[in-house]
Amino acid sequence: MLESYFKPNVIEAGCDEAGRGCLAGPVFAAAVILPPDIEERNSLLAQQLNDSKQLTERRREQLRTIIEQEALAWAVVAVDNHEIDQLNILRASITAMHRALDKLEIRPENIIVDGNRFYPYHDVPFTTIVKGDAKYMSIAAASILAKTHRDEYMLSLHKEYPQYAWDRNKGYPSKAHREAIKVHGATPYHRMTFNLIGSTQLEFDFGE
Repeated sequence: MLESYFKPNVIEAGCDEAGRGCLAGPVFAAAVILPPDIEERNSLLAQQLNDSKQLTERRREQLRTIIEQEALAWAVVAVDNHEIDQLNILRASITAMHRALDKLEIRPENIIVDGNRFYPYHDVPFTTIVKGDAKYMSIAAASILAKTHRDEYMLSLHKEYPQYAWDRNKGYPSKAHREAIKVHGATPYHRMTFNLIGSTQLEFDFGE
């Protein structure tokens, strides 16, 4: 079972993002504040929380519902591909996390973030934790919310551009995704500052 908090006796928010390595679509970020007694309130959730990448899609969806019910506060924010191209993906990811923190109904007194990079958020202390989504419940919860909300969004985009198979690859650089870009060009949802087809960076007109 993951640790319930990093810093005891304070209101602590966990943050994580999803979609940082994708070629298309937004990067999503979530911030989650869990109750300090989450293990007593919902032992099943506490036992099952883990890095979203280690969970099945079905389990992520199940946990998403429970997290949104049990969290003291949660928020999910997307930064689209155009802003990613303007800022770069690192700054866009952190910007999304800051905006998620802005949307929380409770102001955190401490922030823990998956990874090793973050920018100060007002005067709130923060700690970056490599593989934090496999160590702390609130980061794992944020990981699950960011991932499930982003997957849901990419499924909606798939209906508009089915040739890129975003229902399967969710915008990540699979072989089929890159082959589709070679054949059909880029869409308005592709990140034009990314190496879209692999070894060679080409410019593409937006698809119809």
